[in-house]
Amino acid sequence: MIIDCHGHYTTAPPALERWRNRQIASLTDPTNAPTRSDLRISDDELRESIDGNQLRLMDERGIDMTVFSPRASFMAHHVGGFETSAAWAAICNELCFRVSQLYPERFAPAAMLPQSPGVDPATCIPELTRCVEEYGAVALNLNPDPSGGHWSAPPLTDRSWYPLYEKMTEYDIPAMIHVSTSVNPAFHTTGAHYLNADTTAFMQLVQGDLFTDFPTLRLVIPHGGGAIPYHWGRFRGLAMALGKPPLEQHVLDNVYFDTCVYHQPGIDLLLDVIPTKNILFASEMIGAVRDIDPCTGHHFDDTRRYTEAAGLPADRLAAIHEHNARTVYPRLDTLLTAQGR
Repeated sequence: MIIDCHGHYTTAPPALERWRNRQIASLTDPTNAPTRSDLRISDDELRESIDGNQLRLMDERGIDMTVFSPRASFMAHHVGGFETSAAWAAICNELCFRVSQLYPERFAPAAMLPQSPGVDPATCIPELTRCVEEYGAVALNLNPDPSGGHWSAPPLTDRSWYPLYEKMTEYDIPAMIHVSTSVNPAFHTTGAHYLNADTTAFMQLVQGDLFTDFPTLRLVIPHGGGAIPYHWGRFRGLAMALGKPPLEQHVLDNVYFDTCVYHQPGIDLLLDVIPTKNILFASEMIGAVRDIDPCTGHHFDDTRRYTEAAGLPADRLAAIHEHNARTVYPRLDTLLTAQGR
């Protein structure tokens, strides 16, 4: 089995974006505020948005199951306040849940949190609870920078995040550390802000002692970890300078990396530097990079080609393609086991 731990609903029906545009417009003109019932998307529209896109590519590439969350760039936690984010998160999470109900053996829902700049992260707990208990969410996305590229939030090791970690630990559910749109013109959203955030989040974890307080907490850093594998020696040296234990002891029992790296040398480096147990297969297909690589004739985000071409022994490849995800996402493992897989 091949499990893709990093999928977003980037092809949602146009009605969703129209609703969001009305919501944003209502911040300056409340008379235009949409209600949740104003959004009408049928099951047939959901199927149409999935069948020719994510599902088609999954079939072509031999991917069995995708952990499916709302579109990352659409989270836009910097827009409006908590009430804005809460309404938007609820709608987006419901759509991902509906997709998972239509295709229960192909998609498992992951939750977007209603974060907002300067707002206590504990306000996200009701939506997290609802998504786990009502929707069967197997993961969540956690934005370390709700400000949209200005980094006004405290580091992930700050105690203000602890109520979320306590709830995650209670549910035994992991989070993918994933930022959203950058409104800072110095940081391109997908080319700079995403990769900066991956690197920044990891360094925050190196500097702190979060996993002493939460030894079972699991965090997934996407996009191959940003600069982390390439600069592994730097991080090892910085950990030593900070008086921290070796990274293998300090963070690698709790932090994982996905394979959303879109060329063979990058995947080869990731697989060479990071222990196999810490790598999860992912593609983020129909995401930031959608074109065909003229050097290979295949889509950049067809990451299965890279992992299979890396020359790994069968047991290591199976761990990356399936078994690690089932360990890091126990609720997903429970779902698959119930399906007889």
